[in-house]
This record gives sequence, structure tokens and C-alpha cells, in this order.
Amino acid sequence: MASPKNYITPRGFKRLLDEHRWLRLRERPTIVEEVAYAASLGDRSENAEYIYGKRRLRQIDRRLRWLTRRMRAAEVVDPAVDRGDRVFFGATIVIGYEDGSERELVLVGQDEIESDKGRISWRSPMGAAVMRRAEGDMVTMRHLGDETEVEILEVRYEKQTPDPLSRWDLYRQELGVLEPDSLTFDEEE
Repeated sequence: MASPKNYITPRGFKRLLDEHRWLRLRERPTIVEEVAYAASLGDRSENAEYIYGKRRLRQIDRRLRWLTRRMRAAEVVDPAVDRGDRVFFGATIVIGYEDGSERELVLVGQDEIESDKGRISWRSPMGAAVMRRAEGDMVTMRHLGDETEVEILEVRYEKQTPDPLSRWDLYRQELGVLEPDSLTFDEEE
């Protein structure tokens, strides 16, 4: 059975890529050195530095495998490409509630959800409910047995604001590397 699409925005893909690069090229080599030093001290069965270092290496390796799978399955979609007045992945929508209040939401990938910033997954119940709807459509949201009617007031497709610099970006800046990183995933880097 084919796995579902892993749509992701360029900003979300950059986050995954930066974390992968940081763990593989900075964090893991540092821990490997610490474990090698701890192993050289002798008895490994009672060497806490060695035991916890090996545990941390397993955690890093597990996270690297997960990031690799997510990036391989990723289909990067630019939310700045206008798709009209219908709601698709990457849309910024304004929904209106019955009490007159409004809320702005952005439909993003599962790996880039930030509900405090209004970024929800396109696969979430709310995201799925508004998908393929148009401005002016009424949508029924169901949550914990309650039903709420909302209206899609506005649908926009706009360029994303960049994230603050990641640890990887700061490290590259420290090294004096000025050209931007490519947004392609290459396991051989």
C-alpha cells in the first residue's frame, strides 16, 4: 500500500534538513568522540559516560532515520503559488465563527504544525474539513460531540516568512559560509 503524500512547505523542509545536517555533521561526531574517550578509560559496564553516550547515539541515529524517511517522502509545495479561491495545501484562510469572531489559519504539513501561530496540518480534522472548499462556503466543525458552523471568509496563497536562523545556520555563519544552503536532501553530503 502506498504511503500518503507528505506535503510540506519549503520552510518546513528546511527545518527537517537543517536538523538532519546538525545531528549528522555536528552533534553525532561530538558524541562519538565522547564515547570513544569514555571507552578508553576501561571498564565499560560501570562507565556512566560511556553508557549514556551510547544511549544518546542511539537516540540521534533513530532521529536521523526518521528525518531521512520524512524527507524522502516529502513533496515540497510552494504556498505562494496562487490556486484561486479554493482551499488547498499551503492556503492561508480566514474563518468566521457564528459569534462574529475570526481566525486566520495556514494549512501546512504534518511536520510543521504550530497551532500557536495558526499553522495547522492539512490532514487535521479542521484542515480536512476546509480542504477544497471556496470562499463563502459554510463548514461544520465537529469536536468532542459539539458542532460549530464556520464560514470561509478569505483564501490567500502567500509567500512564507522565513524562520529565525537554525542551529545549523548559526554554525555555518560562525564558519563564515555566506552562500545559502541548497534545499535538496542528499544523504551523501
